Amino acid sequence: MLRMNSVAVRILIADDHSLIRNGLRNVLARQEGFEVIAEVCDGREAVEEAERRMPNVAILDIGMPALNGIEAARIISEKLHEVQIVILTVHTDECYLVNALKAGARGYVLKSAAESEIVQAVRAVSQGKAFFSPKVSRILADDYVRYLSSKNVEDTYDLLTGRERQILQLLAEGQANKDIANILNLSPTTVVSHRQHIFQKLNLHSLAELILYAIRKGVVASQRSGCAHGD
Repeated sequence: MLRMNSVAVRILIADDHSLIRNGLRNVLARQEGFEVIAEVCDGREAVEEAERRMPNVAILDIGMPALNGIEAARIISEKLHEVQIVILTVHTDECYLVNALKAGARGYVLKSAAESEIVQAVRAVSQGKAFFSPKVSRILADDYVRYLSSKNVEDTYDLLTGRERQILQLLAEGQANKDIANILNLSPTTVVSHRQHIFQKLNLHSLAELILYAIRKGVVASQRSGCAHGD
């Protein structure tokens, strides 16, 4: 759901380093339509403040005391469906991204590029989209190509029909089934059928796996404004 331009995006920042928090606050405060409403230094405080203040976006560092950012994201996502999560991290490893996606995050920004990308990430997720640091996307794509080469296997992406590729991208962008049906002028039943075929052909078992696959393939990686978050 797109947020009205006249309504400020309310942001919570959680990081155990005061310099990081101050830097983020200064960057975000310069953006029209952004309002930093809370700053905390650990995961438990992040959950408590999210419940109390109901931000639109919560920026969570992974390596926080008391409760790490992944677990904080999981709790916030389960309790507060309207709060969108951006993970801020130094980690480019696939396992961290997968865990972040499973925890409900739809933004993943590297600290090394936080200032240039955090604004894009917050704006994207506040509009129901998602954002992944391009560096992470490139690393995953390169790793995937090397994996296919080492195993001497073909990419199952070629098994998808043109319609299935369209739906794969929309799913990776997070569109709900009913929204995909409207976008492509299909019935919801047809979309569900295509979705099942996509998961079967690509041997995927969750939306998080599908998003990761799409990042590896570059289906969503080049979209600097992010890709939509869905069901």
